[in-house]
Amino acid sequence: MTPIIDIDFAIEILPALGAGLLRSLVATCFGSVLALLLGFLLFLAIGARRRAIRRGSRFLLGFVRSTPLLVQLYCAYFILPQIGLDLSPIAAGSLVLGLHYACFAAEVFRAGRAAVPHGQLEIATALGLRPAQIMRLVVIPQMLPVVLPGLGNTLIALFKETPSLSAITVAELLFTARIVGAENFRYLEPMALCGLIYLTLSLAFAGGVNLLESRLQWAAPHRKAAR
Repeated sequence: MTPIIDIDFAIEILPALGAGLLRSLVATCFGSVLALLLGFLLFLAIGARRRAIRRGSRFLLGFVRSTPLLVQLYCAYFILPQIGLDLSPIAAGSLVLGLHYACFAAEVFRAGRAAVPHGQLEIATALGLRPAQIMRLVVIPQMLPVVLPGLGNTLIALFKETPSLSAITVAELLFTARIVGAENFRYLEPMALCGLIYLTLSLAFAGGVNLLESRLQWAAPHRKAAR
């Protein structure tokens, strides 16, 4: 009786899937860093004092969140070169992933900011702290444990969205699995391995986020007790 899964074939295709996984991880890493940085800047811009900055950031937020990721990928890869900005597929994909999920990260930061008691901000202002000092010393330390789970979910979603990059010729993990399956007329092993890799890495990252969250929650009461 022929086994359902050919272990030898699964082992044979691991290097090819590993190359695709590496491209997925590169896009995930650059996209995640960009999403966190741009998301925090958008969060600050939404609460800016100048009306033009607030309106501009809200328009960008609504526009990016209301348009499909594939449309944004096509625009970055096919339209930007026409205005002189020629990006490689992996660079365009990382940029779009970062910008797209920065808008979701900004909302997570806004929710975390709302969890900080307003009275503390008034006290910090009365003590003469500048807005940057209030953000660094009062808001961020209390906001971080609140936003960490949401940011973790956002970055996991970004990682699982990397198969969309195949639309602009990035041979990421899923695209590589499809190519391997088409070349060998066997889709079970590459797709099973692909799903297992996504599941394992997503669970590992979620576990790391939960561990960091528990440590932050443990450290907060100890810092208060030390004071």
